[in-house]
Amino acid sequence: MLVEKNAPLQQYNTFGIMARAMNLVRVQSEQDIREFLAGPPLGASRQVVVLGGGSNIVITRDVEPTVFKMEIMGKRLVAETDRHYIIEVGAGEVWHDVVAWSLEQGYRGLENLALIPGTAGAAPVQNIGAYGIELQDRFDSLDAVDLTNGESFSLNAAQCAFGYRDSVFKHAPAETMPLTMIARATGSTAPRGMGLAGRAVITRVRLRLAKDWKPELSYLDLTRKQAEKGVENPTAQDIFSWVVEIRRAKLPDPATIGNAGSFFKNPQVSSEVCEDIIAREPKIVHYPMLDGSVKLAAGWMIDACGWRGKSIGKAGVYDRQALVLVNLGQGDNSVTGGEVVTLAQAIQASVYERFGIRLEPEPIVW
Repeated sequence: MLVEKNAPLQQYNTFGIMARAMNLVRVQSEQDIREFLAGPPLGASRQVVVLGGGSNIVITRDVEPTVFKMEIMGKRLVAETDRHYIIEVGAGEVWHDVVAWSLEQGYRGLENLALIPGTAGAAPVQNIGAYGIELQDRFDSLDAVDLTNGESFSLNAAQCAFGYRDSVFKHAPAETMPLTMIARATGSTAPRGMGLAGRAVITRVRLRLAKDWKPELSYLDLTRKQAEKGVENPTAQDIFSWVVEIRRAKLPDPATIGNAGSFFKNPQVSSEVCEDIIAREPKIVHYPMLDGSVKLAAGWMIDACGWRGKSIGKAGVYDRQALVLVNLGQGDNSVTGGEVVTLAQAIQASVYERFGIRLEPEPIVW
């Protein structure tokens, strides 16, 4: 188990916010987690926060809980059926690298999720999604370690309780029984209150990819790209390349401009609420969902409120995509987490005042 004291975190979060971890543990195996739990506390408590690619966090202060920097690696085919390939990846693998590798191996189905920042272990936490696909559509199961006793357990998709940018890993625990017992007792359904935030660490993720692959081209940007390229029957590699092109045109590279990707979730409302908003705002971008609800474009609403290109301190709204907040500073003059939060709250207030909609941030605030 490798432990770093007073470790700088600026290079480990895509916003580039300056902060330090009092104790940072480089987790390269499940045994590292068990050694941490068996040994004396590194700080005032055994509280742990998990850091993957740092693409979905806003750090507002130096971090007192122990930081687990997930570095469990590995990509392999673990099972094959008549209909599916089951691949397994370590929690520390870069997500985009997993997508590219899967296509290289001939395992299609992840191409719409290309270039999403972060690691494989963080993907189920957020139930990442883009261009008509969510992780839950390709998910098989995962392995994790219970931070209360060091025991390993596995969860299937139902037990992960996936929702829009949501999962059981984003909610505080209410159950006190061991997670291994909960998993055995529930079978396929997570019990009410089975929040795992701060209680479990994902170590490996398995994905189920269909052999009978069909392209997912329902998203408008992909439809436009297909027409632009003039490709009638695109391959998975075609879609992968198109998604990369689209994302690079819309979103800033964190290596150049610090950011956490899309900062707000696209809110889902009832059809009645949407009709009321359309009566006042006829141009609002919206997408009917299969369950009868309607998804509203948060970026469009932020743009309509005049925030594109505006800033508070060194926190700004990206001038090419209002859904993205960016770091206008750099190095020792980087944005602070407080500036990012202040800007986000100002945007939320504007959108609520005009549309009556409360935007929910995607990143986790530390």
